[in-house]
Amino acid sequence: MPDRDSRQVPSPRAQPGADPETDRMDETDRADESDAERRRRRARFLRDLAEARELRDRVQPRRVKTARLRHAMRMRTFRW
Repeated sequence: MPDRDSRQVPSPRAQPGADPETDRMDETDRADESDAERRRRRARFLRDLAEARELRDRVQPRRVKTARLRHAMRMRTFRW
């Protein structure tokens, strides 16, 4: 069994393709990206986020109920 120091453990920030030098888009590339493309990516991100929330809500129903009750209490005590 190899000792702990001899194993190579990647750092949490080290990810494939995460080199800031090569992945950085320069200003001309950003200008070429259309608004429609940016909106499409944003819409996909928001759909994925909503899907993840729904999954979490199904997996942890007690937490969801507690959050719903807290929100209702905040809304009742909020003064317009």
